Amino acid sequence: MPSEELVRGVLYLSLTVVGVPGNASVILAFLLLLYQENRLLPADAIVLHLACVNLLVVVVRCLLETLASFSLANIFGDLGCKSVIFVYRTSRSLSIWITFLLSAYQCLSITPPGSRWSSVRTLLARYLGFVFLFLWVLNTCMTSAAILFSFGTKNESSPIINGINVQFCYVNFPSKLSKEANGIAQVVRDVVPMALMTLASLILLVFLYKHSHQVKGLRCSSGGGGGAEQRAAKVVVALVSLYVVLYGVDNGLWVYTLTVSKTMPSSLISDLRIFFSSLYAALSPVVIIASNRKVNGRLKCIVQEKPAHEKDTSLTNM
Repeated sequence: MPSEELVRGVLYLSLTVVGVPGNASVILAFLLLLYQENRLLPADAIVLHLACVNLLVVVVRCLLETLASFSLANIFGDLGCKSVIFVYRTSRSLSIWITFLLSAYQCLSITPPGSRWSSVRTLLARYLGFVFLFLWVLNTCMTSAAILFSFGTKNESSPIINGINVQFCYVNFPSKLSKEANGIAQVVRDVVPMALMTLASLILLVFLYKHSHQVKGLRCSSGGGGGAEQRAAKVVVALVSLYVVLYGVDNGLWVYTLTVSKTMPSSLISDLRIFFSSLYAALSPVVIIASNRKVNGRLKCIVQEKPAHEKDTSLTNM
């Protein structure tokens, strides 16, 4: 195995090892919460949806890339490339927009009761299912180019001129104009929620700063924390900061790809893009598990119940 493919395989394997169990654990914790309480708060539903989309990113892209890199399985024919790139780009874009939705909802949650923005929050919570549906339809439509222009690397029926090398696949656009138009649309689709969630995070940071000064004297005497809103705001700011850094690198590399006149013989730039964008999907559940008390508590219950159940079983068999 060439050293380049070995490095690729190890990097994607590391993302798979962290991302699959991490996102699956978050999903399991919220499903357990739903079973116990018969409902989920809007913020919890958004985080659950984010974990599902991130799991899809890691499985479809990182796991399959790992299997192909180590020659364990290879589904990257024409149909496989179309399917993988379409599902990956759709779920990747959904991960971005759902992170923005989470930051926007958390930003609305700190507004005073009875205000206009508080009414917007109530309206958003009521129609959250329709918001999810709209985001799925929007991002699915914007990723349709992946079905039309993606091909396997063995497809040599026409020269690859205005294409993008993705190691096991090529995205071959019919003209330079279509390549640039598709690239600009993808950048705009990513930059708009990035700018909005950055603004929401700045508002949350201002809230946290003011709140910390307000409770500075009370915290020592009461021993209390900053409240659920403050903890949730810190989690959202951490997720958005992680997103902005990783997807900022991803989009910077994507813009560089668009400026190259010929199809690059190496997939190094595309590999780096996919790695950094998938890194958010793999690391975000770590942030959620470490900082979300609901997720942390349910996972601890699952871990503690298993030894207790095994102990009861052993006593019964004596």
